[in-house]
Amino acid sequence: MTTRRRIGILTGGGDVPGLNSVIKSVVYRATELGDEVIGIRRGWEGLTHLQFNPDADPHYVVGLNRTNTRTIDRTGGTWLHTSRTNPKKMKLSAVPAWIEPEKVAAWTTDDGVIDLTQLVLDNIARLGLDVLVTIGGDDTLSFSRVLFDEGVSLVAIPKTMDNDVAGTEYCIGFSTAITRAKELINRQRTTLGSHERIGVFRIFGRDAGFSALYTAYVTSARCVIPEAPYDLDRLAEVVAADREANPSRYAVVVTAEGAIWKGAHMQDVGEADMFGHRHKANVGEALATELRARTGIESVASELTYDLRSGEPDALDAMVATTYANIAMDLLRDGVTGRMMAIRDGKYAHTELPAAGTKARRVEVPDMYNEERFRPRYEGKLGDPMLLVGVGGGVAAGV
Repeated sequence: MTTRRRIGILTGGGDVPGLNSVIKSVVYRATELGDEVIGIRRGWEGLTHLQFNPDADPHYVVGLNRTNTRTIDRTGGTWLHTSRTNPKKMKLSAVPAWIEPEKVAAWTTDDGVIDLTQLVLDNIARLGLDVLVTIGGDDTLSFSRVLFDEGVSLVAIPKTMDNDVAGTEYCIGFSTAITRAKELINRQRTTLGSHERIGVFRIFGRDAGFSALYTAYVTSARCVIPEAPYDLDRLAEVVAADREANPSRYAVVVTAEGAIWKGAHMQDVGEADMFGHRHKANVGEALATELRARTGIESVASELTYDLRSGEPDALDAMVATTYANIAMDLLRDGVTGRMMAIRDGKYAHTELPAAGTKARRVEVPDMYNEERFRPRYEGKLGDPMLLVGVGGGVAAGV
């Protein structure tokens, strides 16, 4: 006989295609194992804002079963909804009004933020959760590590279109983002050619250039990435030459949102979220303006950002998401917790949860990127993992 467990599952941070495949697969596998699954809505907010009284908002917790999750994997986004709540760094304005002032004072840190970790722990206990499955990027995963260190049994699944989580070669959402970027760029080629323009495509990538690099890899475009500040005059020269050599007289360059040229001072804009992140100024518009000034060629900027995280997952993301979920359930079945699902050396694996401050993966320059030609490197790939780079490059990954 086995004891029926109550499993909580949540998605945190930005949404990506494939999250619903994880949720459904966890529910289906849990049903086979005789476990119960409780969905925590709106990410970590569900565990900071949940009230246990008859008048409380009932929408933070939902029971999950084969019926209500049967078709959710056919769509993108997250059926459980999400937020960028960071329980360790809550602003006073974001703290639930019903929390007693004396507790708020006790949980206020020297930095002036409120740490609601204890409240999250209390709510996990009140919900009777035996284990937690968390799905997210660096910030969600780092708080997962905080909870694990506090004694919470959990497993985690990495997702981010940037594909930069330490310890894994692949994060859910990456393949769909590249697939969608390729489709969008190829669709705009006719317009660029009709007007003989330079097309600048801005893509996600605050600190890591994987999304821009792999988009360039499959579209034969030039690209610029955060890891390699570049010579703007040289880029203008190369792109103008591309246009001249193209019978359709257009050229394409993909820029990560965090890529800047030497001497540039692009500022972050807007209010910081709970993880301290602010939006990057629109480098696509800025780069198009600079290229136009240097080449005399009409240059236009297009946003390839939120389109990349919308819609259903592609086949690879659906497959990886489903497999990650089932590996997570295998681990829970065997009593193993505190691990993150991963792909290492092209194989499914699991690794330690990244702690706060763990450095994210970065594109290895010059192994993967040719700075002189603003191109991915296509040569010398024999023996590489399918996704071209292993976790050994520039990361602190435990086994």
